[in-house]
Amino acid sequence: MQALFKAVTLEQGFEAFAGLLRRNDLVTGGWMNRHVENAIEIAFNPGSDQNTKSQALQFLNQIRTEPQGWQVCLSFVVRDPRPSEVVRHVALDIINEAIRAGRLDAPNLMFVRETLMIYIQNVYGAGNSGGNLTPDSVNIQNKIAQTATYLFVSLYTTEWTTFFSDVLSLTATAGTTVRDNLRGATFYLRVLNAVHDEIADILVPKLPHERTRDNNLKDLVRQRDAKMIALSWQEILLEWKSKNAPLVAQCLAAVRRWVAWTDISLVVNDPFLKILFQLVTPPQSPAQDDTTFVATETFTEILGKKMAASDKLELIDVLKVRDVVSQLIESKGLRELRATSNYDTDLAEAVAKLVNNAMYDIIKALENVQDGTPTSILGNSQLNTYLPYVLRFFSDEYDEICSTVIPCMTDLLALFRKKAKMNSTFCSENSGMLPPILNAVIAKMKYDDTSAWGNEDSQTDEAEFQELRKRLGVLQQAVASVNENLCIQTISTLVIEAFQKFQSQQGHIDWRDVDLAMHEMFLFGEIGLKNGAQYSKGKPVSPAAELLVGMMAKLVGSDIVSFSHPAIQLQYMEICVRYYTFFEANPQLIAPVLEKFVQLVHHNHVRVQSRSWYLFHRFVKHVRQHIGDIAQTVIQALGDLLQIKAELPEVTSDNGEFSSDENDQNANSKFTSQLYLYEAIGSMCSANTVPVDNQVLYVRSIIAPLYSDLEAHLGLAKVGDERAVLQVHHLIMAFGTLARGFSDWTPGPTASSTPPPAKSVSDEFIKVAEATLVALETLSFAFDVRTAARFALSRFIAVLGNHLLPQLPRWINGLLSQTSSKEEMALFLRLLDQIVFGFKLEIFDVLNTLLTPFLQRVFLGIGEAAAGTDDEIQLAELKREYLGFLLVILNNNLERVLVSEMNQFNFEAVISTIEHLAKDVADFAAAKLAFFVLIRMVETWGGPNVQNPSALQGNEITNTAPQPTLPGFDRFMMTRFSPLCWALPTNSNFTSKDAQARQVLGEAASLQKAIYQKAGQDYVIWLRDVELRKMGMDVSIMEEYLRALCDFDLKGFRQFFQTLVQRSIQR
Repeated sequence: MQALFKAVTLEQGFEAFAGLLRRNDLVTGGWMNRHVENAIEIAFNPGSDQNTKSQALQFLNQIRTEPQGWQVCLSFVVRDPRPSEVVRHVALDIINEAIRAGRLDAPNLMFVRETLMIYIQNVYGAGNSGGNLTPDSVNIQNKIAQTATYLFVSLYTTEWTTFFSDVLSLTATAGTTVRDNLRGATFYLRVLNAVHDEIADILVPKLPHERTRDNNLKDLVRQRDAKMIALSWQEILLEWKSKNAPLVAQCLAAVRRWVAWTDISLVVNDPFLKILFQLVTPPQSPAQDDTTFVATETFTEILGKKMAASDKLELIDVLKVRDVVSQLIESKGLRELRATSNYDTDLAEAVAKLVNNAMYDIIKALENVQDGTPTSILGNSQLNTYLPYVLRFFSDEYDEICSTVIPCMTDLLALFRKKAKMNSTFCSENSGMLPPILNAVIAKMKYDDTSAWGNEDSQTDEAEFQELRKRLGVLQQAVASVNENLCIQTISTLVIEAFQKFQSQQGHIDWRDVDLAMHEMFLFGEIGLKNGAQYSKGKPVSPAAELLVGMMAKLVGSDIVSFSHPAIQLQYMEICVRYYTFFEANPQLIAPVLEKFVQLVHHNHVRVQSRSWYLFHRFVKHVRQHIGDIAQTVIQALGDLLQIKAELPEVTSDNGEFSSDENDQNANSKFTSQLYLYEAIGSMCSANTVPVDNQVLYVRSIIAPLYSDLEAHLGLAKVGDERAVLQVHHLIMAFGTLARGFSDWTPGPTASSTPPPAKSVSDEFIKVAEATLVALETLSFAFDVRTAARFALSRFIAVLGNHLLPQLPRWINGLLSQTSSKEEMALFLRLLDQIVFGFKLEIFDVLNTLLTPFLQRVFLGIGEAAAGTDDEIQLAELKREYLGFLLVILNNNLERVLVSEMNQFNFEAVISTIEHLAKDVADFAAAKLAFFVLIRMVETWGGPNVQNPSALQGNEITNTAPQPTLPGFDRFMMTRFSPLCWALPTNSNFTSKDAQARQVLGEAASLQKAIYQKAGQDYVIWLRDVELRKMGMDVSIMEEYLRALCDFDLKGFRQFFQTLVQRSIQR
């Protein structure tokens, strides 16, 4: 291909081509056409040399922008013999772009029209029906139709008013209206669809002037040609309905598009509907399937035409939607083949959509009409007519088809609720609808006969079914909101009968029936647990709650958990957890149920095992105070499940990368579930009914093997053994999780009602914390170990109390190692906030010792440049957590620690960091927090507010001396803090219109107001004589600003300062 460019380069070719255009001498430019054609071939040939391809693309881009570049491209479209497909496609694309961009004047547009129509007439007109000229490919036909459409947009208003009749003439032999030319009819319909897509597709975003242009064109089409076009549809369908199904489908596609913006009477008339009814007749052969399908879709689109609600009800009858739906439902594909693999699901879904839309229109018409009106009477009649069709498709075995009618079911139940509030007779007149709806909803919640629960191959189907169940649950709740008694009676009967059948048949019952009953029992809580309570003063709160008590008694008494199917066993555990208050009221049942739970946590099915460990933890946590006597037995029974065995991901490639298997058998997933067992054991051990001595024994029995395991793996982990490091991580996580289960006590003034554990128990956890610290100090280089240790530390707070404080420096040294990331520092700062808040009365000495070295590590993290987006996010989080930590110190009366003898030399570094963050225009969140900290420092060390600081009286200022609690701080806050308020807005990158920026300005104003309240007139003098004067502020603006500072309240001054800054920036 490159040999074609030996004589002339692309650049030379373009220069010669441009010269020809300037001389209007394309006739002599045939040799140039060959070079343009070659350029296109090279540009779109995957095998072309990249440099040559780049040169070719550049050449083509120049042709695109050349005002006359389209002319050579037009010859490629109409030339005989035809160039290659890619050449014609690119040529048409360049022509289309030129027309759309308005680069062609009226004469040139007419030239393109005449040239193109001659070609179209030759190829697609009736004169070529014998096929002398080969038709273009579908792709080229679409591009030519697009070109014709752009010409239509440009010329239809004045120059080409016969556009549609000219194109329509292709479909018939001259002098007749028999649309017997297949090529012409196909091309004509392509043009109609292209015109719609260009001027009437509401999904395509348009500029205002384009929308105006499109609306004007649609008005003209409706006025001039809509009737002719609609008649042409009838003629094409009559001619081809039994001859060519693809052409019929193409014609109906045009009808569906155009009906939305043309007069409905053009298609809703006897001749057209007669044809449409014939097309929608149930297929007698596979060849008719597509025609029936697209005809059904056409009915749906016609029905979707926007109009008044009462008119829509009449349209439903005129279209005979009931007859269409009923005959399609009775067709072979939807009735006889329904239970076979040949069931026509596409047609079923199309009919379901038609039914759904008809019901939607009926419901909308009934929403706001009065009872007894003609619209109400007709709507009620249609509602009863179409409900059986809705239920037919709702109960379809295919969930996609069922989901199609769920929207109208939802709307119908919403209509019931609305009418009930209006005290309408609608509910009583149509109350018979609710039982079949509820029965259909419940039946659809049942697993079908082909389902295979728990198989890996069916995980996607299972997830989709559970999602459908959620939607069905919403529908069931909607029924309950209309007729709660109906739901109570139906569900309770279903559940009790299933349990009785299980007992009478000695377990020989379909698992799907039992699963359905238990699922409904789980959902029954939405009715039986009003306001989340089942009991009040020891009695059920409602009749529904009382029925639920009976169902729970039957659940436990029937021993249905012995049913071998894992789905039933999981449902049993889910129900027991949800209705745990039943067991609190019946504690004698806890032991046998807990025994079943212990059996199920040993289940060999992976899905049951992992979920059961979590459910066991939830159940134990709720009923822990009633377990005391059997706690030891349960703990011993779980012993074999507590052994921790870390497993590295399998290596799946030569470069040593690990796999990322995420299924339930994944080792990490198993360990996460295993932690629930440790938390559950902690909950059991710490119950009030368990003596303290026994609590100590239980804790020792659990942690002893963990100690040994930790000791055994530390050496290997220290030398870099990855599995040993992961094992240490798991063991530390188990320590922390056991502590979390043991106590949820929180220190501080908002401490929980749960008391802290006994001292002897805390002593055991002190040993646990010490073992964790040893591991952390040994393996502080390991990210996983630091992560686990931070997790454990946050959980040790509840069991150690203030005994944790002496260890705190060691925790900091271990968790903030040289390799710690900014994210780790931020997370630890958040944890330290919790510790400081909880132990603020006892932590001063510890905090005083560790503050400076700790903050120096934080400063290093803040000072490091971010290397990438993730690092930027972590840095921003670290800044915010650092400032938040300072606020915690200041808000909990620990401010002395910042200026103590041990830390005062570091105070300048703290202030400098805050100053830096307060001026950061790239992080407004941090800047805002920095001003919070500065305001709090002013309030803390600025002393009492000056007594009635007077407003400016001319140039007179009444003096009131500030009394800072930190000597010299009054001067310090004026010289260091006050300038920061102006540093941010005077930054060239600052944008005052940004919402976050305005918030920062508000806090800067609050800082100035706080300084004024502490320093009074000294601050005003400082601003006038020093700070504002150095800034070069205009005297009049300065006086306005100072008066606002003195006279306005905080809210008023914030608004003033924001406005002042914005006004100054605009200048």
